[in-house]
Amino acid sequence: MAEGDNGNSLPATAPNSARAGGGPGPGGPRPELRRNVVVLGLSALFNDIASEMAYWVLPYFLTVLGAGPGWLGLIEGVAESAASWVKVWSGRWADRTQRRKPMVVAGYLLANVMKPLLGFTHGAGQVLGVRAVERGSKGLRSAPRDVMITESAAPGRVGAAFGLRQALDSAGAVIGPALAFWLMLAGRQNARLVFWAAAIPGAIAVALVWGLARETAGGRGARAGAGSKQRAQPATPAPAHAPFSPALRRVLVAAGLFGLANFSDMFLILRAQHLGLAPALAPLLGLVFNVVFAALSYPFGRLSDRWPRKWLVGTGYIIFAAVYWGFARPESPGTVWGLFAVYGLYQALTAGVLSALIADCATPANRGRAFGWIAGVTGVTGFAASALAGALWHWHGAGLAFEVAAALALAAAALIFTLPARPRPA
Repeated sequence: MAEGDNGNSLPATAPNSARAGGGPGPGGPRPELRRNVVVLGLSALFNDIASEMAYWVLPYFLTVLGAGPGWLGLIEGVAESAASWVKVWSGRWADRTQRRKPMVVAGYLLANVMKPLLGFTHGAGQVLGVRAVERGSKGLRSAPRDVMITESAAPGRVGAAFGLRQALDSAGAVIGPALAFWLMLAGRQNARLVFWAAAIPGAIAVALVWGLARETAGGRGARAGAGSKQRAQPATPAPAHAPFSPALRRVLVAAGLFGLANFSDMFLILRAQHLGLAPALAPLLGLVFNVVFAALSYPFGRLSDRWPRKWLVGTGYIIFAAVYWGFARPESPGTVWGLFAVYGLYQALTAGVLSALIADCATPANRGRAFGWIAGVTGVTGFAASALAGALWHWHGAGLAFEVAAALALAAAALIFTLPARPRPA
């Protein structure tokens, strides 16, 4: 085990993770990002191209089917809830097995089989079923993939590794809405065409992780030193119930509270359309949001290897609250574009950095469960958030839904700020 830059215990590099771009010779500095990190990041890039192509046209597609905000809240709530329960199970299994790659491959494969099926649906109930299975597949891959990234990162560079994965993921979220916008214009707002076209980048994502990703097996076989030829040793199976540290429990509570605020982004799109945005322009909102997200994710990830991660995550939650307050009381339809840009700043501050914070607070024996539980908690609370937002919107208007979310986000930020500056695992 090696000590990271922020004083946290991090796993040594897995032997199968080659150095990105070749790397230095014996005795030289360790490379910051291993090949496995890059491969898993590229698979996230193409998968997110496919996902975002479908995501940003789905609210419009539901209105074509005659479904309103209530159906939107139900669909997204059920979908995220399904993902959350699968994430808890997959996290536990990732701690018990030395073969995590099959779970990641299966998750990407199932997701990218389901997305094109949206193009064959003819009712909101069918969309709900397809969306639930598609999001459940994300739950299958997320925790084992994050464990593989943690174990593949160079010592002291976990934040940078998650930042790169998030930056590539977000780059896909820039390309996806742009392709969706072009297809919507070329296809005369035919959302089904967008769903079917999403199969192409989805297939590339599956091929990348299947053909190029390597097992890390719990960080086994760390070399004694740079250039060492010592052979890798098999990993010892992790204890089944390694306890969570107090810091990790606090992060879980804060994430759950924030999850109650973080309802589906589709409500933001719906809000923009109610303010006068044309349906064909909805993917461009995703483009604005994700350009900021992609550009800043890696720099903030690197920064979190030097500064306490809690300050970045807590600041991100405060920015989220400000954005939602802006959606509650928009000054004009044009302000929506600025709000989506600032929303990308919140995501860049929290998405990859929160994953690195979880890795800090966990141990190799419970890291999979930690990633699974954080995803499970946010998924369950996300279901409640989407259902609550749909109900508040229906009975009291959109403004109250966004105001309640902003208040909950501020409370979650307060919990994050009270974490120790350098949380250590149990």
